[in-house]
Amino acid sequence: MDGHRSDTIPTNLRLLLVLEQVAEADGPVTPTEVNAELGLPKPTIHRLFATLLEEGFLQRDMGGRTYLPGPRLRRMSGGVLSASPIQSARKAILRKLSGDLGETCNIALPDGDSMVYLERQETEWPLRIQLPPGTRVPLYCTASGKMYLSTLAPRMLDAYLSAVTLEARTPRTYSTPEALREALDAIRDRGHSEDRGEFMEDMIAVAVPVLDANGRLLATLSVHAPTSRMSLEDARGCLPRLVRAASDLAALVTD
Repeated sequence: MDGHRSDTIPTNLRLLLVLEQVAEADGPVTPTEVNAELGLPKPTIHRLFATLLEEGFLQRDMGGRTYLPGPRLRRMSGGVLSASPIQSARKAILRKLSGDLGETCNIALPDGDSMVYLERQETEWPLRIQLPPGTRVPLYCTASGKMYLSTLAPRMLDAYLSAVTLEARTPRTYSTPEALREALDAIRDRGHSEDRGEFMEDMIAVAVPVLDANGRLLATLSVHAPTSRMSLEDARGCLPRLVRAASDLAALVTD
């Protein structure tokens, strides 16, 4: 944005412009940083931030002085992916990917302490894992959830690790915050996440991020399968096609 002057911004547009600035930022922002672009009176920008915070469109970073997109703003971003005609294109991308890989593929969104399946294309195999759209799954033991956790700012990740109960879903579930943190470091380095049977026994998955125009995670794209049909090594072989499909999905909302 090219430095709005406060006297040229209609009152009913100000909240939207604040949200736009927060959404485009590379990380947590302060009201002062946002106002450098908008040029509103200081009391006004703080009042706008207070309203957006109260209504759930923004949330405070762990330090308390900066702000991040809140749950309602994140749900709005997911809604963009759900919108028609984007929805039709999204389904087509997922359908082709699942057909190429021969297994179930999912798009998931972060929501609080869970990932929510936005879209799912089932495999044609009779043996399949039933996790329909709308299903919520934990962050700490799924490929999509760990992909999201690996992108969190250090303070946000520290807060999550200090609060989460690492319920043992299988013998392979990470049982300590230290072990989970080490796994997230590896995910951050390699750019994709894996589920080695941590959520369900005899099921593997790999996930890649769907990134917005600023390189931040908007959603995750994953493939999963029973180990009787696909090994984790085989799943890693799917990564080039997953990455291409994730790029195609990102282009739906960033181009």
